[in-house]
Amino acid sequence: MNAENDSAADGHRYQWITPGDLNAFFGLMLDNLTGLFLLVILLAGFGFPTDFAISALVPGTALGVLVGDLAFVYFAFRLAKQTGRNDVTAMPLGLDTPSVFGITLFILGPSFRQGVDGLGLTVDAAAYRTWSIGIWCIVMSGIVKLLMAPATNWVRRVVPRAGLLGSLAAIALVLISFLPLSEILGHPLPGLVALAIVLTTLIARVPFPGRVPGTLAALIVAGCLYYLLCGLGIDGYHFPQMSPIDWFPTRWMQTWSGGWLSAWPDALPYLPIALPFAIATVVGGIDCTESAAAAGDVYDTPTVIGVEAIATLIAGLSGGVIQTTPYIGHPAYKAMGGRAGYTLGTALVIGSAGLVGYFTLLNDIIPKPAVLPILVFIGLEITAQSFSATPKRHYAAIGLACLPALAALVLNVAGRILSDSALRESGITLDQLDAVFQEQYLAITMLGSGFILTSLLWAWGLAASIDRNLRVAGTVFFVCSLFTLVGLMHSPLDGNRLFLPFGPSHWGEIVLSDQYRSKVFEFAVGYAVVGVMLLIWRRWLPVGVHSDVSTDACPHDSAVSTPRCTTEP
Repeated sequence: MNAENDSAADGHRYQWITPGDLNAFFGLMLDNLTGLFLLVILLAGFGFPTDFAISALVPGTALGVLVGDLAFVYFAFRLAKQTGRNDVTAMPLGLDTPSVFGITLFILGPSFRQGVDGLGLTVDAAAYRTWSIGIWCIVMSGIVKLLMAPATNWVRRVVPRAGLLGSLAAIALVLISFLPLSEILGHPLPGLVALAIVLTTLIARVPFPGRVPGTLAALIVAGCLYYLLCGLGIDGYHFPQMSPIDWFPTRWMQTWSGGWLSAWPDALPYLPIALPFAIATVVGGIDCTESAAAAGDVYDTPTVIGVEAIATLIAGLSGGVIQTTPYIGHPAYKAMGGRAGYTLGTALVIGSAGLVGYFTLLNDIIPKPAVLPILVFIGLEITAQSFSATPKRHYAAIGLACLPALAALVLNVAGRILSDSALRESGITLDQLDAVFQEQYLAITMLGSGFILTSLLWAWGLAASIDRNLRVAGTVFFVCSLFTLVGLMHSPLDGNRLFLPFGPSHWGEIVLSDQYRSKVFEFAVGYAVVGVMLLIWRRWLPVGVHSDVSTDACPHDSAVSTPRCTTEP
């Protein structure tokens, strides 16, 4: 704090943009750009017209990123003024990657096919119906997040860092760092070169010749290698085919007339799929705020969640179909040297790319192996920071938090295999496979479903047990039991859908089917039995051993800007 006060006394102005912002900008911007392109590509797989997606769905989605990132730029300036520090890093915000896949594959795509195949609508009419359903889902997601925002500071105070940062480490290491490797190593020459440049400059801190930022150097060197191999005709390397561009799309403005409001009955069955993604981003936003505090930038948690909620609402009310969320890369962007410039740049580029229509051009000409190593770095940096900011005695809890994310990774790969067109054309389905495999697949499905909440609660329970606080640990597992009964955790249904354990048959798919009820109940009863066992176990502990308060060395909701508990008490 003395350094901060000295900085303020010397009149140092906030250095809101530094050379490190260029590195951070490429990481955040390209991540968002990929999300927009994935939305269009995945929908095209269902036959959804690409020109409709670009002119109707993409602009509002990009507008949400623009609004949210501009808000976080403002709060970075405010934090710098309040603390007198000139090294404040803005919170990053962008498209929620799980939602890009989940909303597209389980809501937008199926509703479009239902309109065309089931209701006999024309392609254009089915696209409008799907668009309206997507708008409702995102608007309701924004409302849910806004209602949950006031309680988020309480969550940060109660849940230990092993729980909050453990779920972040799970996402960062298992998904963000691992999944891009298939594309990176699919083109190994430019991919490995780009990966080496990024890791050497950003993790080993070895400057690139000429002091060129590592992400820009990777893009230039690996990009040139990629296009050289294209020119040489090497197998697997092809010059991009430029996609048609719809400049200055206007169709998205139709949403302001309110025509989508009449689609509420069509959207209602899809809300149990959409809302868990909204709840997951609230948990993720809390995690991100905790991660930023551990890195030195203490933001108000309800404000952070409120910003993502309002950005999501604005996106939905402007025709967007993918929610926004704070990104977990704050410590990584801070390590790059990013301040507020990278977030401002991302806001302007992504916002204008969606509203002007040139995002397809950027995605076509930028080779993926040259930029995806940035995601590997971000995942590794978050994982390292999660351990360094957590007491050593809780390291096992962070490791435990990674296991549900591993299940989600297995499901991602297995799902792509089982949904391959070759298997579908051959009539091979999961039901025809070995019964033992089906049982194991169901278990992995339930473990990976809602894995962010599962990771958080498992790590919290183990951290509480490590601290001899069996009363809290038991209570946590009771919460797991309740969440399992409604599908917030361990949902066996497609799209991680919520459900009711009982209900009349005319309520439809919201009521859990007999096929899955026994397995869900066994999970819930298992958690409840663990909770009871821990509470009884606590009473058998010797006097003075059990504790009903955290034994962390420093307050969990500390307002200081330094990592709170980096050493053992």
